[in-house]
Order: sequence, then C-alpha cells, then structure tokens
Amino acid sequence: MTGLTGRRHSHTPVAILGAGLSGMSAAFHLRRAGLECRIFERLPKPGGHVVTVAERGYRFDCTGHLLHVADESIAALALDWIGPDHQWVDRRSVVWSHGRTTRYPFQANAYGLPPEVAKACVMGFIEAQGKDHGPLHDFEQFCLAKFGKGISDHFMIPYNTRLWGVAPREISADWCQRFVPIPTLEDVVAGAVGVTDRELGYNTRFLYPTQGIGRLSDGLAAAVGDIELDRSVKRIDTGRQELHFDDERVSYDVLINTMPLPSFIGICVDADQEVRSAASGLRCTHLYYLDVALRTPCRKPYHWIYVPEARYPFYRVGCYSHFSAAMAPPGKACLYVELVDRQEPDLKTLLPEVARGLVEMGLIDHPEAILFARVRRLDHAFVIFDHAYDASLAVVKGFLSR
Repeated sequence: MTGLTGRRHSHTPVAILGAGLSGMSAAFHLRRAGLECRIFERLPKPGGHVVTVAERGYRFDCTGHLLHVADESIAALALDWIGPDHQWVDRRSVVWSHGRTTRYPFQANAYGLPPEVAKACVMGFIEAQGKDHGPLHDFEQFCLAKFGKGISDHFMIPYNTRLWGVAPREISADWCQRFVPIPTLEDVVAGAVGVTDRELGYNTRFLYPTQGIGRLSDGLAAAVGDIELDRSVKRIDTGRQELHFDDERVSYDVLINTMPLPSFIGICVDADQEVRSAASGLRCTHLYYLDVALRTPCRKPYHWIYVPEARYPFYRVGCYSHFSAAMAPPGKACLYVELVDRQEPDLKTLLPEVARGLVEMGLIDHPEAILFARVRRLDHAFVIFDHAYDASLAVVKGFLSR
C-alpha cells in the first residue's frame, strides 16, 4: 500500500535489523519454524564482521574470527552452513615479550622468560593466593588478585591496555571469567619449569572453513533465503511499532535488533534524553588493523601471537594461512596485524615499523617478504565493560521492554 507521502506501507509479524550472524540466525530459526519475518541489512552483503575478501590470490577475514563451539547442536548447524570444506584446528598461540616466545597463556607459562621475570611472576602469584583481596571492583584489581604483581606488570595490564585502548582500572571485572584463564598454583609452577602440556582457555580448539570464515555467513545467508540488502532504516518509532526507510514504512509486531545499541537508540524517535544519554554511555572500541600478504611462507607455525610491549605498534599478529593453507597461494602466507593506535594510520610510515617487528619475531626474514598491505577499520570491535555499563544498559533495556 502507498500512503500520502508516496512511500509504501507494509506490515511484517517480525522485523529483524541487521544481517550479521545474530540477525541471520534469528531469521533462519523463525522461518524454519514456519514464521514470517523480514530481515534488513544496510550493507550490500550479509555477514557483518564475519566476511572474507580476496585479493591477488590471498584471502582475508576481519582479523581472527574463529568458531570456538562447545555446544554440539550449534556445531552441527555451523557445519550444515559451512559444508564439507572445513577443519578442526588445535590452537598454537604464544606470547612475544623480552625478545622471545613463550607459551600462551602467559600466566601459566613463565618458562623461557628471563629468570628474574619468571621469578617475579611465580612469587607474585604465590603471594596473591594468600591475601584477602575483598571485592574486586575493576579489571586491574582482578589481575592483581588472581595473578599477582609480576604477571600483572609483565603481561596482563600492559597487554589489556593495548587491546582495550583504556586502562584496566576503567573496566569492570564482571566480563573476565570466561575469557581470562585462571591457572592453579600447580599450573604456574609446572609452566615455570617447562613440564606442562595442559592447554588453558576457552579457545584451545576451533572450527574454521577452508576458504575463510566468510563461508559461514555465505552458507547461513543461503539457508535464510530472502535478505533485504542496502536497506538502511532511518527512523524507528517503537511506540507505533514502525520502521521508516527512504521508500517504505514497515509496521511490525515484534522487532529483533542486532544493531549496536547506541546506533539503534539514536534513531528511535520516542527515546527520551535519559535513554539517549544512557545509550551514548555504552562504550566500545573500534580497531585498525593491517591485512598483510607475504611473498614467502610465515616462518613460525603459530596461529596468533600476543604482544604486550609498548615498543611495537601492534598488540596481536595472526596468520590466516595457518588457519587454512587455502587462504594464500602455495608457498606464500597472509597475516593480520592488530594495531594499538585508534587513529587511522599512515601506511607509508607504519609499514616499515611493522615489518621490523615481524622480522624481530621471526615471522619473516626481511621486510621485502611483504608483497602488499591494506589498512582496515573494524567498527564496534570490542565492548568496553566500564563501570557505567550495567547502569546504562539497564536504562536502555527498561525503554525497550515497555
């Protein structure tokens, strides 16, 4: 139906905003259950951050996007969407500090560090175990209480400052339990003398499509069916339950939103100032990174490397072609290099500095191994769980649940 404004007016029982994995998964399950829905994506391609691009025979994801799947039913669905070209991969990750590599996680693998550093890490951990630390209000307190001063000073605090772009004391400790492996005293001692083979963390094994993580999005999009691409919603009236596009007004019974909440609330015409202020207080960080194509193989076998030291412009380096050899031409490799600076870099001045770091780490033999590099930006990369997060989210949820 066309209204007085010349725009079409339509109705859908369920409207879904965003065709990343969350939005497409919602549409898939609704349609499989026989329910009608429409899914809208502002970009010309579905997948969100879970896409793969190709250039000159090299394939690049949006940094390391890997499937760490504990639920067998979820794994089965993912495999249906990916198809037969996939592999299960056992993690090979290390930390680069003090001019050497040590096993990941740092907090359980002091073996190979300079003796005085290893001693500080082990003794600090032991001392921390015997203290009553009281409530842990921020991530820095969490690190000092769980790992001690040595591990915190040499890795946890500097690395996470570089990753998040804010000081760990600005971040709450609520998010840590799943993502930060906490070793036992036995783990720490065994890791300090080099007799451990126990892998810690949620990401010890992962599923990866042979042609890149974008295959997951492509397969899911095919299973979903109709996705309305290049459809950017301009206004949302949650009271009237209406979405406003340039050419159409869509009313709905149920709305599933996968947009970042600050962006979503920003176009809700009936959100008051309290809600808008709360939404703007939900912080996240964007990320600049490099996709790097090598003329040579990567000289180290690691999937990714953590880099806590401030003298490097990057905090993590990963190798796509170690996830799957098909990501690069035979005898060559491709990397992602996650940058500390949140300002757009000048590749001409940055790349020589990155190349020096890659040579120091032994990933390449000389800077000329780099065939080309591309600067990429990833918006809404990491949610910052700061001390205002819970209160701000509660206000936004209150508005959305009316």
